[in-house]
Amino acid sequence: MNPATKEGLQGEAAPELLEGRIWVDGCWDFFHHGHAGAMVQARQLGDELYVGVHSDEEILANKGPTVMSLGERLAASDACRWVTKSVGHAPYVTELDYISHYGCKYVVHGDDITSDSDGNDCYRFVKQAGRFKVVKRSPGISTTDLVGRMLLCTKTHFIHSLQKTLAGLEGYGSPDERKAQGQAMLERLKLYATDETAKAPGADVWFWNASTQAKAEDTEEERGTFEKMLTAGGPKPGQRIVYVDGGFDLFCSGHIEFLRKVAVEEEELARKAGWYSEESKRRRTSDGGKDYGPAYVVVGIHDDEVINQWKGVNYPIMNIYERGLCVLQCKYIHAVLFGAPFTPTKAYLKSLPWGIPDAIYHGPTAFIPLTYDPYTAPKEMGIYREIGKHAFSEVNAGEIVQRIMKSRDKYEARQRAKGAKAEAEAAARRREILEEEQRNRESERNGRST
Repeated sequence: MNPATKEGLQGEAAPELLEGRIWVDGCWDFFHHGHAGAMVQARQLGDELYVGVHSDEEILANKGPTVMSLGERLAASDACRWVTKSVGHAPYVTELDYISHYGCKYVVHGDDITSDSDGNDCYRFVKQAGRFKVVKRSPGISTTDLVGRMLLCTKTHFIHSLQKTLAGLEGYGSPDERKAQGQAMLERLKLYATDETAKAPGADVWFWNASTQAKAEDTEEERGTFEKMLTAGGPKPGQRIVYVDGGFDLFCSGHIEFLRKVAVEEEELARKAGWYSEESKRRRTSDGGKDYGPAYVVVGIHDDEVINQWKGVNYPIMNIYERGLCVLQCKYIHAVLFGAPFTPTKAYLKSLPWGIPDAIYHGPTAFIPLTYDPYTAPKEMGIYREIGKHAFSEVNAGEIVQRIMKSRDKYEARQRAKGAKAEAEAAARRREILEEEQRNRESERNGRST
């Protein structure tokens, strides 16, 4: 182990290697469901999962510039339901002494080759020692793919109806290919909805069916219909129902810190109400065998069409399925509701399967230009709560895209190095046209609201 790596080790060395303590490492740059896919499969191979996160400097030297800082990337890995511990400044080339320090016997990685700046396999040492295990790489998603969507300004990733796509009724290819694709997507949803062991159900998945107008505007008091797709048992006795909604595009530290703060707020309310008293704990464990938290957090996720109607250009960068998977893997949530309306009306809130929420939280955001307050109904109902500014308040999809565009030359070089097609000039023009269209839409919308 080189001196710099040794200096970055955390805590005392583990007394022994543990069969069930698994190590994965990576860049984890703007965390996506492919990263989560590696983590959930790794967690299934053991009892604990340690995640190494490379430094900005190591990634720059071996791969190219990062979009997210080390702190932002650590926040993402810390929030993953299957992660036991995150370790920052992990070496880019995985070293036996380093993982042994943490008691990890095996290293897990996807079925692709990752090489350092010299072209050597980053996992050569653990492979030679027989301490390497392989899991399947998630198809169709990577940081490179997402950066490409931003640079090339494409919309081909949008999904019109997630339900129909899962049923094989929409998408690309023949009917048989669409059916197989839909089934594979459904299986992935089930996998990401598992609990911290990655082996049992851990989160509920629902759909809301309603008109496009009810989903995108503030004029329709439409109840719609709710469809349950996956269940982990729903709310437990005494839990408060908490509702949050949004696009959660390029799921990142801004979203994660908001969800974490919602959990902290609810824990504080519960503490004042005696939730954590010994008697309360005893009663919950005697009834259910295992204690649980005071809040059941439901995350409503907007359709691609709804986000694009408000934000324009080629937002969302991740489609509704990809965004849903990112939210599902987060340890601060208990249910995902696909197709949630942009404006939670009284009719909608009163018809939720769990009843009227005890609280609806919203965070600090100016990413989507608004001409009205979408949270008028929750405020009138006395259930609206706001999370104030925090360390990652400014980190959202718009900020991430701006980071890419400001350093476009660097990221285009990185894309070319990875074999992406060079369509920079055409993409820049497409972006200009789409941005102009969005400015016109916003101008018309502002004109209607005055």
